[in-house]
Amino acid sequence: MRARAFAKVNFALRVSTVGRDGYHPLRGIFQTVTWFDEVEVSSADRDGVDVSGHPAPADHTNLAWRAVEAVRVAADSVELLEVRLGKQIPAGAGLGGGSADAAAALVLASKVFGVGHDVLRSVAPELGSDVPFALVGGSAMVAGRGELVQPLPDFSGFALAVVVPPVELSTPDVYTMWDQLGGPQGPPLEERHLPPAMREYAPLRNDLFPAAVAVAPAVDEWRAELSESWGVPVVMTGSGAGLFAFFATDDEAQSALDEIPPGARAAEVVEPIDRGWELITDEVPR
Repeated sequence: MRARAFAKVNFALRVSTVGRDGYHPLRGIFQTVTWFDEVEVSSADRDGVDVSGHPAPADHTNLAWRAVEAVRVAADSVELLEVRLGKQIPAGAGLGGGSADAAAALVLASKVFGVGHDVLRSVAPELGSDVPFALVGGSAMVAGRGELVQPLPDFSGFALAVVVPPVELSTPDVYTMWDQLGGPQGPPLEERHLPPAMREYAPLRNDLFPAAVAVAPAVDEWRAELSESWGVPVVMTGSGAGLFAFFATDDEAQSALDEIPPGARAAEVVEPIDRGWELITDEVPR
């Protein structure tokens, strides 16, 4: 069985100081978008992970494999499985590709082993902060350690131009720097710069942006250059280094991407999508 696992962007990400559990409570607006990896889970002669496309671990540390293993343990099974990943979402970009893969793998493994969605909901937070949201997808307010997911009315009527600079950021490194900087707030994105469907949530900000720039100054250099070229604000998703801007149509977003500097790790025009994953059938993709 195969599934598409959709990337996410953070339209807002507010971070609080680290709690006694060692985690930073967060509150943000998350959105899945039409950029996806393909995940396949199948019976095999031995356990294994196969990865093509963008680099990702091809062993037991892979998040999708850990998801499959968690469901197999919950099902008390010893069936051997192979996980195959077609990676289009780059790592270290704040796009949640690994978490999306894990969510899709949870769903596929649940069908292999016949376990219920309640098992997936219980396992997801242990795999990563973005995995509970990736199980649901769409537009959502996410809080706590990522385990609190409140769906919002679906955002639509706009496109995003997403650019991943030639920088790969480690989420733990960015949070550590955020702590060292004293917990700064990110720059606000005001109502006038947002699509109509999102203006009631203004201002939006990503509190990890100052820390990401402190770790990798090139992130801000790319942001400033893209913003000047496009004539609109450019903001960062997650812990970086992915950058995006809002446009009214796909054509406008594609025209913006035609003007990006050389050297980007990836660039894509995306739209909001109302799910975190979907099974692949013989039908034409939507």
